[in-house]
Amino acid sequence: MILVVGDLVDDIGVRPLGTVNPASDTVSEIRMTAGGSAANVAAWLGHLGADVRFVGRCGADGVERHTAALEAYGVDARISGDPDLPTATIVLTLDDDADRTMYVDRAANTTLTAADLPSDVWDAVSWLHLTGYSFFDDGVRPVVQELVAEARSRGAGVSIDPSSLGFLEAAGRDTVLDWLEGADLVFPNGDEQGFLALDGDRVVLTRGAKGAVFRGHDVPALPTDVVDTTGAGDAFCAGFLATWVVNADPERALTTGARAAAACVAVRGARPV
Repeated sequence: MILVVGDLVDDIGVRPLGTVNPASDTVSEIRMTAGGSAANVAAWLGHLGADVRFVGRCGADGVERHTAALEAYGVDARISGDPDLPTATIVLTLDDDADRTMYVDRAANTTLTAADLPSDVWDAVSWLHLTGYSFFDDGVRPVVQELVAEARSRGAGVSIDPSSLGFLEAAGRDTVLDWLEGADLVFPNGDEQGFLALDGDRVVLTRGAKGAVFRGHDVPALPTDVVDTTGAGDAFCAGFLATWVVNADPERALTTGARAAAACVAVRGARPV
């Protein structure tokens, strides 16, 4: 069982259908889809057939909707509702290359506490996956740091996706390296690795259209029609972990990750279809 803990989000994706008209109207294709880096990883893991449990927090009115969305992929979803804050929201604007700029309101994600993680969430867990967003938040960081310590004490593996170059730079390299110290695997992209300069055989380097590298194995990205790059890194992490926890074969894990990422970028939104 893979335990994933972290962000749960409503993504609002905006794709302009013509020239953007500043201070006026621009005809666009706008879709709201379920997202959040950690929740996306859980969804892709479930879609790929892995045993996965997700713990996160959203607005009280979104618990049923987000639980059902993850359960549809086979995820054991443990979602609590915040009575005061809404579900986190990200507005994503897509450019001509299907890349995105994100405007983030983390809302209920900021109120995750140890009470949302009773001892039974660890039942049958052999791996823990976290994302950097939980570490960037002052209130949530102690919770996930305790999760890493608990995973180590149980002999479970730990992986962390650094998640956001802007937030990494704000935190500072030395601080982030301390956060990552307990991880068996780290999944930086090229920009994040350029800042962190991680070394060792735990680094799974994702390079977008150039593929991914791990322990001397280099797997190219699969050719596909790119519609939306949102969630591609999450899908890759899920594909990699779905294979790695069963068979720690670097090339097979990279290949499964590349397949999941290719499937993700071929559709709108960050979840499997």
